[in-house]
Amino acid sequence: MTPISEIGKDMTMITALDHIQLALPAGSEDDLRAFYCDYLGMVEMPKPAPLAGRGGFWARAGQLEVHFGVDPDFHPARKAHPAFIVANLDDLARDLTDAGYAITWDMALPDVKRCFTHDPVGNRIELIAQS
Repeated sequence: MTPISEIGKDMTMITALDHIQLALPAGSEDDLRAFYCDYLGMVEMPKPAPLAGRGGFWARAGQLEVHFGVDPDFHPARKAHPAFIVANLDDLARDLTDAGYAITWDMALPDVKRCFTHDPVGNRIELIAQS
């Protein structure tokens, strides 16, 4: 295979993002559904029949799909994380705080209003205010 550096920088290999996957421990699907669907406003979508028996679930927000997959050796993602752009960050942060989720505001990027939280199984989540 010829490296992209030899083909030319104007050739794009990746053209879109199909989905992201987050791991979860078996049996935590209902807690994650509540967090991602009830609080973040995602909509659960059916998994294809050949994958339905594996546990987990799939959800969508606009064009973004998140696949939640059961990992028998689950460890929460503490550094790697999705960054979701949200319509009303202040209201969401308040709702999450009221529900017991810790919110950490980050001011490292002066032009970006954002915070971090963790989902019910400990995966790190970044929330960014829509500009």
